[in-house]
Amino acid sequence: MLTISSTIRRTTSPDGDVLLDIERGEMLCLNPVGSKILELIGRGLREEDIAGQVSTLYGAEVGRVRADLGEFLETLRRHGVIVAEQATTGA
Repeated sequence: MLTISSTIRRTTSPDGDVLLDIERGEMLCLNPVGSKILELIGRGLREEDIAGQVSTLYGAEVGRVRADLGEFLETLRRHGVIVAEQATTGA
């Protein structure tokens, strides 16, 4: 599961998001689609579900959305915006 890093602070406007990583001192800007994807990550949706919702919301072919989403998520990972949360298992 993907989660938004605890070091990220986010401001949202109709034009998208401005993200600040308070640990690294870096800022990123997201357009409205990127903002929506980050919102869905924050709600705990899986990558497949995010692709489906983005496809429906924006009328884009789901295969194309999956490809673009993969690239976008990799960019967010590289910048420390999102992290993969490890599933815990009971022992």
